[in-house]
Amino acid sequence: MRVRLLLAVLLSFAATVSAQTFRGTILGTISDTSGAVVAGAKVTVRNVNTGLERSTQTSADGSYSLPELPIGSYDVTVMLKGFQSAVTRGVAVDVAGERRVDSALKPGEVSQQVEVTGDTLPQVETTSAELGGVLTSKAIENIPVNGRDYTKLIYLNPGVAGSPDQISDSPGSFGTFSMNGSRGRANNFLLDGTDMNDGYRNDPAINEAGVFGDPATILPIDAVEQLNVLSNYEAEYGRNSGAVVNIVTKSGTNKFHGSALEYLRTSSVGGARNYFNPVSTGKQDPFHNNQFGGSFGGPIVADKTFFYLNYEGQRESGAQSGKSCVPDPTVIAADIAAIQGAGGTPNPVSPLAPERLGLGQGFR
Repeated sequence: MRVRLLLAVLLSFAATVSAQTFRGTILGTISDTSGAVVAGAKVTVRNVNTGLERSTQTSADGSYSLPELPIGSYDVTVMLKGFQSAVTRGVAVDVAGERRVDSALKPGEVSQQVEVTGDTLPQVETTSAELGGVLTSKAIENIPVNGRDYTKLIYLNPGVAGSPDQISDSPGSFGTFSMNGSRGRANNFLLDGTDMNDGYRNDPAINEAGVFGDPATILPIDAVEQLNVLSNYEAEYGRNSGAVVNIVTKSGTNKFHGSALEYLRTSSVGGARNYFNPVSTGKQDPFHNNQFGGSFGGPIVADKTFFYLNYEGQRESGAQSGKSCVPDPTVIAADIAAIQGAGGTPNPVSPLAPERLGLGQGFR
């Protein structure tokens, strides 16, 4: 009896249980002009860019929910016999977000239509207590990022700062940051719904420094559609006490689109002289950094199948000046004499080293 009661309770909550996701949800309540809820109304959402359509019907309390929608812009249409259809355009669905779209149907023919644009929708999140922020591809394109590392964009969200511990087995590791005072290793990284956490360091497995401090796997910025950073998140994420970084990559649409990039930093066109560069020459160390790449996407079969390709590369070369202390022949001769005076045998290479290296002038 107790088992049956427990199962009944669990089933009663099944409709409200959320799961970890990188997609979004459109939900709401449909009523008529008197405020009474409307059951059995057909609600259809259509992705403006890909033509994806999903439909459902309102329940007895007038509510509906369409989960697991790919992020993008949607048109929401509500239809019921004896009422004018209601269309809400430009509903932006974000990664792991819920967008509420309520409609009040007016009596009339279905052929009549009432339209509402997405700009008039409330921007305050009313369905979740999660904190954080979402960076869209449009914002990412317009923000200059030194090194084109997506992890630098995370710092644009409230509550994010440099990790107080800076723990890393590879100095210079990418992606080490603190959310609301948590450790740098307490963050959870997801890429298109896939676990992207390094099993050893618990740093991100993308843009993480490898054995020699170089990024092991690069995620190009142009491939990021949305980047969602969450704190105070719901229980479905779990795992870590810090932030959840939920990243969704771009996909193709019904229109061909692409980009090309070329960034160049070189000492030949500017830059300050290094402290260790000789003042007499006025020359600076050679430095050349080139980042380049491009992307291209579009339809294979309109409204059904799409493709998207992205590549980014980086080439860097240069030199670094410094000071070294090299003993002159007088010092070497004195050392050899001291070794011989103590009964030792000097290394035969020692007297020849300065001449072979072109040294012997003291400090260089």
